[in-house]
Amino acid sequence: MSDTTTTLTDKLAVVETLYRYAAGLDLRDKDLLSSAFAEGGVADFGPATRKAGHEYPPIEGRETIATALLASLDHLDTTHSVSNPRVSIDGDTAHLEGIVACQHLPKGDHSRHVLMTNRYDVDLARSGDVWVISRVTVDNAWTEGDPTVLAGI
Repeated sequence: MSDTTTTLTDKLAVVETLYRYAAGLDLRDKDLLSSAFAEGGVADFGPATRKAGHEYPPIEGRETIATALLASLDHLDTTHSVSNPRVSIDGDTAHLEGIVACQHLPKGDHSRHVLMTNRYDVDLARSGDVWVISRVTVDNAWTEGDPTVLAGI
């Protein structure tokens, strides 16, 4: 395989990691969501939540992250759409910057919603044949709708 083909394959595999993450959230598939993270991965939503007036400390550990995220979305129907990925590869590490548009609707009441467009800053590491998130930091670009939907109000 040529270096160019290897680089392109790795870049696609890095983006696929964020697709696993988003699909795991929307499908409420803990195994799929967990597969996107390294064992000691960190998810930091602090920059986004501070803009909403809340403190949300970083979450550490693959299983802890998956459990916390799925619990926080339990009362919602969601769609997370990944776009504009930019990937750089350096050996067995990678960096991805992208946009994730996140639609949230209360289960059973789709008359209300909150749509958030977030910037994702992601560090990844190669783990066998796949890439996993070692750290993701999420910052909110903008929000539209009723933010109380997130709190289950």
